[in-house]
Amino acid sequence: MNISAALVKEMRERTGLGMMECKKALTETGGDIEAAIDLMRKAGAARADKKAGRIAADGAIILTVSADGRTAALTEVNSETDFVAKDDNFLAFARAVGQLVLEQAPADVAQLSALPLGEGTVEEARQQLVAKIGENIRVRRFVRRHTDTGVIGSYLHGSRIGVLVELDGGDVALARDIAMHVAASRPLCVSAEQIPAEVLAREKEIYDAQAAESGKPEDIRAKMVEGRLRKYAAEVTLLGQPFVKDPEITVEQLLKKAKAKVLGFDRLEVGEGIDKQADDFVAEVMKQARG
Repeated sequence: MNISAALVKEMRERTGLGMMECKKALTETGGDIEAAIDLMRKAGAARADKKAGRIAADGAIILTVSADGRTAALTEVNSETDFVAKDDNFLAFARAVGQLVLEQAPADVAQLSALPLGEGTVEEARQQLVAKIGENIRVRRFVRRHTDTGVIGSYLHGSRIGVLVELDGGDVALARDIAMHVAASRPLCVSAEQIPAEVLAREKEIYDAQAAESGKPEDIRAKMVEGRLRKYAAEVTLLGQPFVKDPEITVEQLLKKAKAKVLGFDRLEVGEGIDKQADDFVAEVMKQARG
């Protein structure tokens, strides 16, 4: 059957796939473009399943903010390599997904994946992208904040680190400065009261062991441990840290001066917490050379 160039062009525009793949699918379906698209989607899903086990630890953090500034979201979409993370098709998909997070407020990634996108769902669009690019693509996680009376500030460091900060009082400029600080200093939580009990217990155990080695009296050792715990709390909490733009003051002092309070923050970094496979490049080349 003769498949016209116009039909192939239309299918390419609708699917984003290669000319030969489109022509093959149209030939198999007798020129029925809708059936051909369905066929390509099934093929895309199969390819996506094959690549699903491959580690996707690169990618991008997408920041989306509502027109009134009262709602903001961060979305992490992963790829296997930095090269694909900069690809226009990958970024277009990631931005579209980030916009859905902002507008639709899904409960989790599963609900997000089922939302409509293009001619199908987010998951179907992901599968098609995997088929087109040849790497595993994953919508990993997202955070979303909304305020009716407060202020939300955001900061995006390239496409690798994204931060949202919600303030009671202050202004957007202050919230952005705090977000920039969070990006750079990686606080564990806002205040000492929010440090998880198990974290404090682990630190105290270490400091107790160090103090015991000093040979000093028990009451002195107790004060040593208490002082070290206070220092640790200052280092890991947002309020206790020196402000990155003016290390002479703490973030807490900065906020007090502005009569503002941090209600919460979110920080996402690409690939954070993913066990990345350490590839032996030389061994891989030798393997390919041997056929």
